[in-house]
Order: sequence, then C-alpha cells, then structure tokens
Amino acid sequence: LLEEVVISDVTQMQFDKLDDDDDNDDKHPWPYALDDTEAMVICTSAVPQISKRSVLKAMLKIPLNILTPKKKAINFRDLQFKYRPGQYPEMVDYVGQKKQIDFAKKLGVKHVVLVSSMGGLDTNNFLNQIGKDKEGNGHGDILIWKRMAEKYLCESGLQYTIIHPGGLVDTEPSKMELVLDVDDALMQREKKSISRGDVANLCIASLTESVGRSVAFDCVGEEVAAVDGGGEPVAVKGAEDVLREFLTTGKTADYTLEPGTQSTMT
Repeated sequence: LLEEVVISDVTQMQFDKLDDDDDNDDKHPWPYALDDTEAMVICTSAVPQISKRSVLKAMLKIPLNILTPKKKAINFRDLQFKYRPGQYPEMVDYVGQKKQIDFAKKLGVKHVVLVSSMGGLDTNNFLNQIGKDKEGNGHGDILIWKRMAEKYLCESGLQYTIIHPGGLVDTEPSKMELVLDVDDALMQREKKSISRGDVANLCIASLTESVGRSVAFDCVGEEVAAVDGGGEPVAVKGAEDVLREFLTTGKTADYTLEPGTQSTMT
C-alpha cells in the first residue's frame, strides 16, 4: 500500500545551476520527502492525439471500402496523429527523461528502471512517423528519442534496467508467458503485445532480481496452451522467475547498434 504520494515537477529543476558557493541558489529544489529514495521507475512518454479530420475522412471511405473485395471497412493507417505543442517526443522522451535521470543522481538513487519501447532499431517503424507530415517533416521519431535517452542512462554511472515492451494492452496480467530477448529480435514475431500489468510486474522484479547488474531487454507476452487442449491454461512463470532466468543468459541490449540496424537474432 502507498503510504505517501509526492508530486514534483522535475522539468522545472535546474540541477546544472546548483552551486554550493552561491547562497542565492536553491540547494534543495525537490520535496524533502524524496530524500533517501533508493530506486526510480521512469515510465513517461509522449502521447499523440488523433486528428479528428482524419477520422472523418476514414468514415467517409467506409461505404466504398465495404464494396471493395479484400478491403477493410476502415484502414487504420489512414488515421493521423499529432502531438500537442511542447509535448513532442524530443521534449518528453529525451529532454524530460534526461531531467529525471539527472534528478536520480542528485537524490543518490541506486537503481533506475526505465520503461521504453521495442522497435528502437527500426527507423521505419510507424511510431516514428507519428507527428510528421507526408514529406517527413515535423515532430516525430519517438523511438529514436527514446533510445537516445536510454544511452544517456547507460552513460550516467547509475545501475539501470531498461525494459522495451511490445504493444501495451489492457489485459489481465500473469495470464501469458513472458518472453524476453534483446535488440528487436522479438519484432519478428506475429504477435508483439504485452499486458501493462506484466510490464509493471517486470519493473518490480527488476528492483529485486537484477541487484548490482545493469541490463536492457525486450519483452512480449505469449499465449499458453490449455491442459489437454481444453480447460484452464497451464500456470505461467512469474515476472521474477522469468527475469532471473533471463539474467543467467548474460544477454543485454547492444547500444553500439544504431537505428536502422535491426538484429536478426532469434
């Protein structure tokens, strides 16, 4: 149970301007309740808004699409998204996350868990196109900005766990087998989704299982077969067990790989 909730806007804190010799500076710009924090979980992300005009255009195409063989009523690729001003991926997923990592260092945090995204090596991933126009201009490239923030964390000197989940879905956790790998190898799978609850469980497991070790990995959920083809599905391993087993493989993401260099690992 939560004993206390503290709200603090880290984006307004100027850590690089703190000077112990300057009495005019605020030496403690964060709430004192955050002192002695041992771990930090970063799960912020820029969130696009759907264009109402693109929805209207897609709806107007429905009658024709229905009459066209092998065509879906709505082509979701026709829907357009954009970010609100000031909430672009560069500001939220890079600058904002750097601020949180700097904050962790100021607090003396021992372990940072960063929830990012799979697909960071694929520059053509459709998520990178959100926020851009047809000419490729605009505020997009969310996965590229996320990977830059990950590299910043790797070079921070802090112990870290970086989690790259597949598509997040609002399903019950602990019902699918968790599959972990690295460097976008799981992008080759037909289904690449994972329960938000399972990602939360992996965050908690990271704080207990990856003690003293930094690691970055991808994760998805996999359907489990029912017993004898029917009845209840077999029990799945918990996030702690799955992560513990993965850590024995010695795998971790290779940050020398640049976006556009997708791994062929299996």
